[in-house]
Amino acid sequence: MKYGPREFTDRTGEKIILRTPEITDAETLIRYMEKTAEESLYLLREPGEFHMTVEEEERFLQSQIDDPRGMMLSAFTEDGRHIGNGVIMPESTGLRTKHRCGMAIALYREFQGRGIGRIIMETLICEAKKLGYEQAELEVVSTNEKAIGLYTSMGFVKYGVHPHNMKYPDGTYADCDYMVKIL
Repeated sequence: MKYGPREFTDRTGEKIILRTPEITDAETLIRYMEKTAEESLYLLREPGEFHMTVEEEERFLQSQIDDPRGMMLSAFTEDGRHIGNGVIMPESTGLRTKHRCGMAIALYREFQGRGIGRIIMETLICEAKKLGYEQAELEVVSTNEKAIGLYTSMGFVKYGVHPHNMKYPDGTYADCDYMVKIL
């Protein structure tokens, strides 16, 4: 599904453009996946673990555009600098579960704390309702207090914990909280 472009203003007063990524954004999004993995222990991949070619990323982006029940959003500065992404993913196509969607966001570290994550999440929630979803779900590393605070302030509630959800190279583990919001 396609979205935008729509313009917002972050806490610093900078204009932010939110839109569906285009096929031509493939290289930018590959760099984003690599860089955010380096910057955060809260994402699913280790640095160097993302191995998608530009052609594979282009096909993935086209599948996101063509998906009538899902949506990918990218945020950019007014001068075109990529900030981060958000996504709505169908949880299932089964009749008993098609009312549920998953959501996820990630921003470059330098853009965190400026209200951009909230803008993306508000947009995802609004669009999920338009797509007919009744429930949004996400998982977040249990120690990611800033993200949990954002999600809680937006009406998500914790309904469970997945112990040892991720294992880091040093042998330590991270639990993840499961959160849900009735739309």
